[in-house]
Amino acid sequence: MAALYRVLFVCTGNCCRSQMAEALLRHLGGDRFAAFSAGSQPAGFVHPLAIETMRRLGVSTEGQYSKSWDEFADQPMDLIITVCDSAASQPCPQWPGRPATAHWSLPDPSFLPGSEADRLDAAMAVAQQARGWIERLIALPLGEMDETQRRAAVRGIAEPNSEVRSEK
Repeated sequence: MAALYRVLFVCTGNCCRSQMAEALLRHLGGDRFAAFSAGSQPAGFVHPLAIETMRRLGVSTEGQYSKSWDEFADQPMDLIITVCDSAASQPCPQWPGRPATAHWSLPDPSFLPGSEADRLDAAMAVAQQARGWIERLIALPLGEMDETQRRAAVRGIAEPNSEVRSEK
């Protein structure tokens, strides 16, 4: 049986991007991954746009809620991935263990000007980008990598033109 990798997605409000990333990894990651999300300043709700986008993709958000990263202060994670530039630039808590960290910059579709249809199109584009990166994460042979390789591989996922070895 493959190892279980615990992944925490972080953004400022934990209402849209990190929620979608959590739902996508739960949906796609099978029993190799446990997905979580949190925010440095949680909004207190999951944005309806995130819920609707995931629904259209056939991905459940059931049980997810906006929460502070303080809820995970004593829980060891293997990977911590910031998905908004604001959260990436904030001082983060001292996470237990030595989790690999990465920044996957995703634009925030939740507060864009324009119609609801425009925002939904933007959210779908963000979700598809996140899905592609998450599929690359899932394909990594994490169990065959040492800590340094794992850190570099996870950070490289969101870099343009980066190559990722597939799991055998």
